[in-house]
Amino acid sequence: MLKTIENILLKGGIEEYRAEAKLIVESVSNLSLDKILIADELPNKEKMLEIANKRAQTHAPIQHILGFAYFMGEKYIVNENVLIPRDETELLVQKAYELIKNQQTKIDILDIGVGSGCISCALAKKLFEKDIEILGVDISLDAISTALENINKLDLIRKVILRKSDIFSKIRDIEKFDLIVSNPPYIPLSQKDELDNVVKNFDPHLALFAPDEDGIEFYKKIIETAPKFLKKGGFLAFELGVNQSEKVKKLLEKDFKNIEITKDLAGIDRVITAQSV
Repeated sequence: MLKTIENILLKGGIEEYRAEAKLIVESVSNLSLDKILIADELPNKEKMLEIANKRAQTHAPIQHILGFAYFMGEKYIVNENVLIPRDETELLVQKAYELIKNQQTKIDILDIGVGSGCISCALAKKLFEKDIEILGVDISLDAISTALENINKLDLIRKVILRKSDIFSKIRDIEKFDLIVSNPPYIPLSQKDELDNVVKNFDPHLALFAPDEDGIEFYKKIIETAPKFLKKGGFLAFELGVNQSEKVKKLLEKDFKNIEITKDLAGIDRVITAQSV
């Protein structure tokens, strides 16, 4: 069955056909590969073939077809309404965690553009023993619905709450945060035609594209208003797009200190953090 699915994917032009075949077989059978090898009978073969053929024919992301993606060791529900969690975003979570892990008082976090909820949930799990409240906001009700499913699935309902808000539009003046974290839309709309077809055709455009030429409009909006909602000495943490670190750093320099840029494994400036003055 594994070889059959590999061949279907290979003929369909799927680059990672071996890894995806393994993922399909393990996920649909609900067995690990070593258990599959000693099993008398493999369950749900028809479902496996159906998923493999759909992937080969449509080139829709395998995560959308299966309905889940892994992020920092947890399984998240994903669909066409949210970005598929990516490895680069794990770096954002780790850097955000390091900023506040030693705080002894209650920790309040705002996650702007909550999407699937993977950032909020990952932070909530890493800080689970702390007195913590994370508010995740998004302009998309469909994204909020998906995030709520993940929060419930991971039993984090007491740690993470959700609200429909266009950046700070529904944040109350009295609400103050120790950390504001965001992976905002940062791809310039002018670059849409240059993108991989899978990203361009299947990821939600609301979560991908910024309307300005440099892709920094959402950083600018957040940075301008963040001081109003940050506690004294509070932190900002962003994921960055390619060639955006210096532009975002310049925006931060007016009202923030201790600005730090972290590269990902590919050597790209991927995360920027700063502290309010």
